Amino acid sequence: MTLLNLANDYLHLLPIIGLVSALIFVISLLSLPWLVALIPEDYFLSAERRPSPWEKRNPFIKITLIVCKNILGFVLLLGGFLMLFVPGQGLLTMVAGLVLMDYPGKFALEKKIVKNPSIYKGLNWLRAKANKPPLR
Repeated sequence: MTLLNLANDYLHLLPIIGLVSALIFVISLLSLPWLVALIPEDYFLSAERRPSPWEKRNPFIKITLIVCKNILGFVLLLGGFLMLFVPGQGLLTMVAGLVLMDYPGKFALEKKIVKNPSIYKGLNWLRAKANKPPLR
């Protein structure tokens, strides 16, 4: 089997890949400003992460919200990665996805990423568009 034959076998997937890419792009464009505006302005100043507001909810609602939040975060992370190669705000979308998801060492990684001047400037630009104070 040659490389050309292999490429022809998967050629029919190009429209599906394009549609998924466009869908992730639209989701990130619509959700990114809203998600960045939700970050408290002093979120990155504390030494430890604050407890989630979902901690005191019904266990079923809490688990459902956490699962949905992680799925959205993963979609944004994947979309941001794709946007590194196609037009879009790839790094900012990846940061939004990382902020949404739950994983060990998340807070330390978030603080390290936000120290990047271009990320910090982009996040504050989105916050300004939402009439929110800049991150400190």
